[in-house]
Amino acid sequence: MKLNQKLFFEKTKQTERNFPILRGSLSSYLCAMSEGGYIELDRDRPCRKGDLSAPRDTCQGVYLGLLLTGIGFLLPYNSFIIAVDYFQAKYPGTTIVFDMSLVYILVALLAVLINNLLVEALTLHARITFGYVVSLATLLHVALFEIWMEVFDLWHGYFVNLLAVAFVSFGCTVQQSSFYGYTSMLPSRYTQAVMTGESAAGLLVSLNRIVTKLLLRDERLNTLIFFCASLGCVALCCTVHRALARSPFVLYHLERCQQEPAPVVTLEPTEDVGLVDMLEDQGCGGGRYGVLSLRSPPPSPENEDPPSTGTTYRVQEVVVKVRRGYTRNLRWWASAKRGFQRRWSVCQEVWPMALCICLAYLVTLSLFPGIESEVLSCAWGSWMPVLIMAAFNLADCVGKVLASVPFPWSSGRLLLLCVLRVCLVPLLAMCAGPRGSPYLSGETWPLLLSLALGLTNGLAGSLPMILAPRSVQDDHKELTGNIMTLFYSIGLTTGSGVAYFIDYALGPPLLHPCLGAAAVDNSTQLYPDLWNITLSLNETLDNSTAGFF
Repeated sequence: MKLNQKLFFEKTKQTERNFPILRGSLSSYLCAMSEGGYIELDRDRPCRKGDLSAPRDTCQGVYLGLLLTGIGFLLPYNSFIIAVDYFQAKYPGTTIVFDMSLVYILVALLAVLINNLLVEALTLHARITFGYVVSLATLLHVALFEIWMEVFDLWHGYFVNLLAVAFVSFGCTVQQSSFYGYTSMLPSRYTQAVMTGESAAGLLVSLNRIVTKLLLRDERLNTLIFFCASLGCVALCCTVHRALARSPFVLYHLERCQQEPAPVVTLEPTEDVGLVDMLEDQGCGGGRYGVLSLRSPPPSPENEDPPSTGTTYRVQEVVVKVRRGYTRNLRWWASAKRGFQRRWSVCQEVWPMALCICLAYLVTLSLFPGIESEVLSCAWGSWMPVLIMAAFNLADCVGKVLASVPFPWSSGRLLLLCVLRVCLVPLLAMCAGPRGSPYLSGETWPLLLSLALGLTNGLAGSLPMILAPRSVQDDHKELTGNIMTLFYSIGLTTGSGVAYFIDYALGPPLLHPCLGAAAVDNSTQLYPDLWNITLSLNETLDNSTAGFF
């Protein structure tokens, strides 16, 4: 049998030499048939087994690269939040941390909506690169003009910082939503790598803040170095992303998910299919050798309609007249309808996971970073918010690593975990209130509860994003990532509103909560006359707010 096949292939090569027009077509066809498969005719394909096998992630380079790039799109926001000691010292008695969180979330929600509209208008890597560019420009502006040169007064500096957070939010959210769609087209462990990078961003920024605060007592100088280090890290993440985008592993999976479905040829009972005979006389237009031919028998005379005596039109004339007006609106409406139907069908498949991600971040944003920054310690002074946020980020990173451990998580178990996390809201609120004499005083309770909040956030915040793409088709995975990010942003927005309510329930902030206590604090060296300045700032803010009503 093998000898006959060898002779047959040799004959095929000889035929190709005699008939140059056949060169490539017969070899490709016979190669595919010898492997028991099919191949598109009139197209050269190499006869190699394993063409469809995915490239391997050698040395886990793609995984580690996505881990690093995941750091990049949350690191700018974390840089503002973790520098809570600097901003609270510069604007004491204000809700600067709450305002930054709210601005970030509101702009992020808008950015997710815009990104869902532009998901098919701009390329994936263009959206990701846009986020990096915005982050780099904003961090550089804050480091130079706000912290180093101090070109803004106290009033304008307050709003410049909020505006910087808004820019970071828009760029990073477009980037983040695109990253989830990006990793949804890769194996699920790579989504977990990006989410671990998110947690590592908070942990890395916290360590950066602790080191700079330990090394330098000058708050302005150590904050400047802190922001410059964040700037360098974002630049490194951008470089790594550009390298990953060209890796064979990533290119293979993106092409596999983004390719259009292959067209299906349907043969009617009256059609005749076969290979055109190489020696068939084709007349002047002949020469179509080895090409799939679909031929229908000529219609029988009795089936023909009698000629019409009415007014007739050419099809081309009718089409041209319709396309000029009504058809354009129809095409737009049909496209919008198809887009809505696709999103609705995906929501029906992933709604339990979407609800989990929404509830998880609602609880988290109710407490972090706003309420945790209000937990006071007369013993630790300005170190208290830095350390309690570092505890949250450490536990969050551990939780996201645990999310990669094999376990039969179901939607019901995830929902139960998210509901149980609600108990952390009143417990952490009692660590901050009532002001001056909280129910759960000291440093132990806030740290333990912050660790619990971070650990459960790592699990409940990453598992839905990992499991949701598994329940949809490959061509819907990027859309699934964008929809999950939309529910994620809804949870963030709602949680931020709850945080304002809790802060209002705690009562007005105390400007001198530890008056007379020997606090280990170096924040008073930053601005000695800051308390009087802040009182006027608060009065100005109240007056400007009252002007709207």
